[in-house]
Amino acid sequence: MNHDAALPAPPPRRTRQAVLLGLVALGIAGAAFVGRRPLLMSAPRCAAGRWHGCLDTFNGVVLVTLAAVPLALLVVWVLTRCRSAAGSSSAWRMSLAEVGIVHGTLPFVWMTMMPGASPGTAHGGVSLVPLQDLPTMGVVGIGGNLLVFASLGFFAPLRFVALASAPRVLALGAACSALIETAQYVLCLDRVSSVDDVLVNAVGAALAALASRRWWRTGAQPPSGRPRPGE
Repeated sequence: MNHDAALPAPPPRRTRQAVLLGLVALGIAGAAFVGRRPLLMSAPRCAAGRWHGCLDTFNGVVLVTLAAVPLALLVVWVLTRCRSAAGSSSAWRMSLAEVGIVHGTLPFVWMTMMPGASPGTAHGGVSLVPLQDLPTMGVVGIGGNLLVFASLGFFAPLRFVALASAPRVLALGAACSALIETAQYVLCLDRVSSVDDVLVNAVGAALAALASRRWWRTGAQPPSGRPRPGE
């Protein structure tokens, strides 16, 4: 066995980026295929630009979000080109993180702010006992709550050095969720403001952050050839 043989070179950065985008596109396509029937129920109203039956339903919001993926990728490309022209060394990662935070979080926030049966006339109630509502959420409810700030948790540490920490992302997710629950009550949206929603939202953000940990921004790297402080 030749131990002196050269190790294979790692794949170029553009190849890794293409593979990552391909996996993202494949995942989105798979999710759209699985949920194609309920999504297509809202397609005629969304295509006609009707509010009722499109943006006031979960299926309609998901459909519009999926349809906007090409536009989001175009924005990523434009931002990357602008940053690359300005000499940024991490233009692609920063651009993808910014668009991912907005595109992956805004639709879920919109869905959480949809009113109940009697908006403007009744508070939906408040549940401040931890883990009391968790058994009533069901698998779909827990999964949905985990996804509310998953994009924020995944991409925020890639974009901001100060958020490259799971506890900080957990706190950020909890703070954002608490704002939403408070807004639901103050605006009389006839939805239950529950501390369990805050807990599950925050955990979802933290788990997503751990999934992207290998790509976190941990600080500026010193230029090659220049010794680090203390060396």
